[in-house]
Amino acid sequence: MSQKPISVTDTFYVAPQITADDIRAAAKDGFTLIVNNRPDGEALGQPPSRELEKAAEDAGVAYAYLPVDSGGITPHHTGGLESAIDDAKDGKTLAFCKSGVRSLLVWSYAEARFGKPVGQIIEEAGRAGYDISGHEPALTMLFDAHKAPRTDPPI
Repeated sequence: MSQKPISVTDTFYVAPQITADDIRAAAKDGFTLIVNNRPDGEALGQPPSRELEKAAEDAGVAYAYLPVDSGGITPHHTGGLESAIDDAKDGKTLAFCKSGVRSLLVWSYAEARFGKPVGQIIEEAGRAGYDISGHEPALTMLFDAHKAPRTDPPI
């Protein structure tokens, strides 16, 4: 790969923009899922998602396009990430955007939303070289919402 992915956990990695060649290398390194968090057309020369998806398909790797734009991270992103990881089953996930930060934040919000303790999320991000402590209030809100009893009527 042109740039080594950064390990956040044993199975989740982030990277800045990747290419079709990087996807082929990732497949050889045991990655089973590529997650693209970068909107198409964000920068000149950026490979379009359809090109990267084709490279993933050719390499036998699952691919999810969950672009995070100026609207920020939503339940669509966190739920989409969790679904893609569940669908890909065992293996490693490589998520990318321009720098890797948006991908790390989508993962962080998803982990909090689905019940991982906030301190553990911040610690794992820190070991990967990312200080996300400023996101602690939002992560805590998502974690607390996960623990709250459901108030909607049963179906």
